[in-house]
Amino acid sequence: MKNPVIYILFLLLLTGAAGAQNSNHEDSRIDSLLQLHIAYNAAFPAMPGYRIQLFMESGNDALENAEEILEKFQEKHDDVPAYITFGEPYYRVRVGDFRTRLEAIRFLDKIQRSYPQAWTVKDKISFPVLSTYQKTINYE
Repeated sequence: MKNPVIYILFLLLLTGAAGAQNSNHEDSRIDSLLQLHIAYNAAFPAMPGYRIQLFMESGNDALENAEEILEKFQEKHDDVPAYITFGEPYYRVRVGDFRTRLEAIRFLDKIQRSYPQAWTVKDKISFPVLSTYQKTINYE
């Protein structure tokens, strides 16, 4: 009678040790996946979001016109990122790095008079700059 009990306890200890080894293996796989994700984000620093397209044109003078519109926009809105992109055969001027469509529409409403042909577009945007929250405590 004592032999089956010892045998069962031995099996339970063996399966517990095997499970712990498997857990360590899974932890290393999770760590390697996390490192791959970090490397991917460093190589391709973009995320889905929205921008406002101010200009789209093709032709011989398209780049010069795009640069002019970009420059005028930056004079008025130097705090908003602006980009010239090329997708054959068009040069485009897109502004902003908005995480939601609502944020883009709010900004579009502000500039609609200056850029009546502007519209929101889905685009890959730059990662937002995250500020750290510092709590101020008054001990008096």
